[in-house]
Amino acid sequence: MLPTQTLPDWSRAHGAPLFRALLRHRPEDFQVTEELGWEVSNDGEHDYLFIEKIGANTQWVAKQLAQYAEVPVRDIGFAGLKDRHAITRQWFSVPRWNSPDWSQLNLEGIQIRCLERHRRKLRRGAHQGNAFAIVLRCETDVDVSRITERINQLKTVGVPNYFGEQRFGRNGGNLGLAEQWAGGKRLPREKRGLAISTIRSFTFNTVLSERVAQSTWNQLQSGDKANLEGSGSFFDVLDIDANLADRCKAMDIHPSCVLVGDGSSFQPEHWQTALTKARVNEGQRSLRIKVTNLTIEVLTSHVVLNFSLGRGAYATAVLRELCTW
Repeated sequence: MLPTQTLPDWSRAHGAPLFRALLRHRPEDFQVTEELGWEVSNDGEHDYLFIEKIGANTQWVAKQLAQYAEVPVRDIGFAGLKDRHAITRQWFSVPRWNSPDWSQLNLEGIQIRCLERHRRKLRRGAHQGNAFAIVLRCETDVDVSRITERINQLKTVGVPNYFGEQRFGRNGGNLGLAEQWAGGKRLPREKRGLAISTIRSFTFNTVLSERVAQSTWNQLQSGDKANLEGSGSFFDVLDIDANLADRCKAMDIHPSCVLVGDGSSFQPEHWQTALTKARVNEGQRSLRIKVTNLTIEVLTSHVVLNFSLGRGAYATAVLRELCTW
């Protein structure tokens, strides 16, 4: 059966949501701070700008920096895409070819918080992860003891590594784009890439939801590839001995599954055919997220959460194990 533009309610690992809340009621309610996890060289031909932005997406900021520095936008580097409807802080790299004076940059909602130098352009996925500070405006009653118990579960076991709803566009609209592309419609490069990522994300979430329903999303199975925590390293799991089981329980390694591509076998068939024709390489993604530095404060009308996630993980995957919005 073909997916519709209504996203499924993928399986939850820790039980039903505990309350309903408003998410992103104000930009300051959703704050993201990028964590590089490594030191810049303090020399070289690239300026590294740590930018705080409100109401602007990453690609728009990159275009403005390119225009100001008089360089092609393709030479602007950033590690990851950040939300528009939030306060976000992230690094950008800009070539120093024209020695731009960053003290004169004047863009609404944009502030340069730090200026460094480095020898190489900042590449996608080069960061360690992101730290989140999120305010949930409660619309229903909150049981402090139940929330505290749920938070302890998330710390101990982690959460399913779902792609967030924003990956699928407003009201799941990117699924329609994926259908058009898989049906043979020619799309501009950016939209083509969006269609491909939508297909891969949807099929991944579908498999993960099945593993959650089977209570195997956080347990290694024969034939899995294990993902080493905090890395892009994967290895085959043939026999599951006590050591591997203990490492998985401790969240040193995680089960993973395929990000579909050329050679994958999945449904619907025309999606599979389109990825094969486009020669999209298979990938791999962990089924589980380790949530670190997780704290919670329950107040009269809202809940405040702070936590950190590795790159590629979505904060909404954590939030959906607590509440709906």
